[in-house]
Amino acid sequence: MAQEKKIKVIVAKPGLDGHDRGAKLLARIFAEAGMEVVYTGLRQTPEMIVDTALQEDADVVGLSSLSGVHMYFFPRVVELLKQKGLDDVLVVGGGIIPQEDVPELKAAGVAEIFGPGTPTNQIVDFIRQNARKKN
Repeated sequence: MAQEKKIKVIVAKPGLDGHDRGAKLLARIFAEAGMEVVYTGLRQTPEMIVDTALQEDADVVGLSSLSGVHMYFFPRVVELLKQKGLDDVLVVGGGIIPQEDVPELKAAGVAEIFGPGTPTNQIVDFIRQNARKKN
């Protein structure tokens, strides 16, 4: 019997935000949940993130922002993914994001936003239920 392909998650920190403790923790949690994880590191541009998603054949891009740049960077990543024909890549975000920004981010194509204190199993379950695993 063929082994099911692991969900591949890109964890990225767009912009100049230098705080990546939460992103690194989530990368580890995703790996422990059986997902394949690529952490891009700090200070990524949307183009760098999308290039990584393309090169790695990602199923999910997880974006983390603590610096208030989410309203530009998150929709820009979604837009670039679409331009590259990667419309089936699930984009999720997290960090310090005001509730009033969430509807606009979702309208721009971000599937879900996870704030501080979100149980990690809730994030893992959301990804498992919504990521399309490519064969």
